[in-house]
Amino acid sequence: MTENEDDILDRPAADETHDDIYDEEGSVRHDFLTMVGAAIADRDVIFLRQNVARLHESELGDLIEAIQPDQRLAMIRLLGDDFDMTALTEVDEAIRMQIVDQMPNELIAAAIGELDSDDAVYILEDLDDEDREEILAQLPFTERVRLRRALDYPESSAGRRMQTEFVAVPPFWTVGQTIDYMRDEEDLPESFTQIFVIDPTFKLLGAVNLDRILRTKRQVKIETIMHATNHPIPAEMDQEEAAQLFEQYDLLSAAVVDENERLVGVLTIDDVVDVIQEEAEEDLLRLGGVGDEELSDSVAETSRSRVPWLAVNLVTAFLAASVISLFEATIEQIVALAVLMPIVAGMGGNAGSQTMTVTVRALATRNLDIHNAFRVVRREAGVGLLNGVVFGILIGAIAGFWFQDVNIGGIIAAAMLINMMAAAIAGILIPLALDRFGADPAVASAVFVTTVTDITGFFAFLGLATWWFM
Repeated sequence: MTENEDDILDRPAADETHDDIYDEEGSVRHDFLTMVGAAIADRDVIFLRQNVARLHESELGDLIEAIQPDQRLAMIRLLGDDFDMTALTEVDEAIRMQIVDQMPNELIAAAIGELDSDDAVYILEDLDDEDREEILAQLPFTERVRLRRALDYPESSAGRRMQTEFVAVPPFWTVGQTIDYMRDEEDLPESFTQIFVIDPTFKLLGAVNLDRILRTKRQVKIETIMHATNHPIPAEMDQEEAAQLFEQYDLLSAAVVDENERLVGVLTIDDVVDVIQEEAEEDLLRLGGVGDEELSDSVAETSRSRVPWLAVNLVTAFLAASVISLFEATIEQIVALAVLMPIVAGMGGNAGSQTMTVTVRALATRNLDIHNAFRVVRREAGVGLLNGVVFGILIGAIAGFWFQDVNIGGIIAAAMLINMMAAAIAGILIPLALDRFGADPAVASAVFVTTVTDITGFFAFLGLATWWFM
């Protein structure tokens, strides 16, 4: 018996591995990764089918990200038809593209044919036009038309996120006809909560919840029990706005309509949860000036995404430094000023970041608009004033005791109050102004707010010191 055969026999069977592949910290268990890696090396298809193919798509996605890059495609090839292509929607874009680029288009087309349309679009949208067309050409006509229609909608729109498989019936059908149709028709979504009612031109008339269908006698017509569709979503609507409608009205699904109010798809809560997570992550990354960075990106890609805003920040740093240079004579005579300057600027920067973060998030969720902007600005100014007084007194007392000079303490206290006020106002007015002029406040706010707090802090502190001592 060979060494590899011994390893395969010693490897735990399916019922000997733990059902939960995660450790206490939420990472894929090291022993499970070791077994999967050994199975890939030994081409142990039986182990992979019993222990990997059974995983939920999200678990399989985590496993793909956790194993070595050279093992990913090998595992997919060994699994063959047992590999759930939906798992590729759960991994970083860079990893997904690395895998898909190495797969033959024929294999991708066969796998995509088994996916829901929203998952298929998610994979197809990142491919080159040539590869995408070659894959689409191998799909059945009806499915090809559906996918092309979804891909024609703008990126990050509801039309891109929608599922084109749905259940739609005419208003004159009875409940019995509808139930029989759902039992006999094979080309239906795997799961759904609503049946839509349409006219002969596919114009949306209304909807019926499944629970209502089950509680109604067979001879009753659909038009008598249907209700107006809850907030139909235009296909061109931004996916973030669509997600806000789901959140506001507690929707499980919503009809997606074109410009003629014809039903073209359905948006479901599972897709909306992904949208909410993606948008929140995107806002967080943009506040840090790192764009659409992925953990799987290379050193060069990561550096390239961070350089632009670091360069902008360098320019603004020189602006702050130029303010300091105006007071060289004062700093040379009073060394304590050089020691205390970073405190004023740093506290102002942190206070401005707090206000900016709250403002950007409020703008993204549409909780802040022209109607309540003045009230919020007034509130943030009050917070800046209160925090400025509290920390001004605290830092002034510490500085005065440290340098045995009450004048130094008073100057830094006053500068702290001024900068905290400026930070609070800048933290809300800058994102509001950027949003008003069509710029993304999550991208640009941080640099400008930091610049304001640095310049104001240095100018207030050194200016007051020059006026008082000189």
